[in-house]
Amino acid sequence: MLNGGEHVMHASAAYNLAFAAAICVICAIFVSSSAELLKELQEINETLERQRNVLIAAGLASSDERLSQEEVDTRFESIHQIVIDLKTGAEVSGIDPNLFDQRLAATNVSTSSVVPDNHARVARVPNRALVYELLDTNGALERVILPVSGMGLWATLYGFIAFDSDLETIKNITFYEHKETPGLGGEVDNPRWKNLWSGRKAFDRDNQLRIEVIKGRAGPPDTDPHRVDGLAGATMTSRGVTNMLHFWLGEHGFHSYLERLRNRGDR
Repeated sequence: MLNGGEHVMHASAAYNLAFAAAICVICAIFVSSSAELLKELQEINETLERQRNVLIAAGLASSDERLSQEEVDTRFESIHQIVIDLKTGAEVSGIDPNLFDQRLAATNVSTSSVVPDNHARVARVPNRALVYELLDTNGALERVILPVSGMGLWATLYGFIAFDSDLETIKNITFYEHKETPGLGGEVDNPRWKNLWSGRKAFDRDNQLRIEVIKGRAGPPDTDPHRVDGLAGATMTSRGVTNMLHFWLGEHGFHSYLERLRNRGDR
């Protein structure tokens, strides 16, 4: 039989174990809830940053503006989001563009396709892609914004390139995610460098892809329309930008979609 002291000790040990277990359960619930909440906030912030960069590329916002979610939503109302079949360039019905995750689709074997080896080091492309069109008050195409991605020096760069209605003249280029070296490849975020793209021509008069980031300085857009200044000390990043544009504006990217737009009568 247990004497009084042993009984108290056993009761105390059982209480301590029960108390510790309860604390562990509470902490686990708290950590799990916090992680889920942080994940939701992170996803919201990522979506906001992508939308902000679409607006910058479209010329509806400047890179130094601090936009609230409400302001982004208001300006984004003029942007027409479209999910397209990447191979045909045709619009796909029945898919909510606000819920479509192109990056996720590119990682799923059932919603993506393998592409041949390429300099942009893109392994798979989504079968469907999200594009953005800015229409004027008459419903005619004013600008088109395309998502682009490709390998820089350290990791994949993600951004957008916008074209005027001629589908040749670049309006803007912007990047919302990269891991390039600050002060070198990280200068893809420098507004002065991004401003060099405005007015450049991605294609020549025969719709041949010509745009490239060169080593050194390019001339002005009116005399040297197909070249952009290289990033000083960042040859690999500069080359990566060229490679990603040649991939996504080429046959495995948005070529079919751009051809459909060229044949459309509203531009």
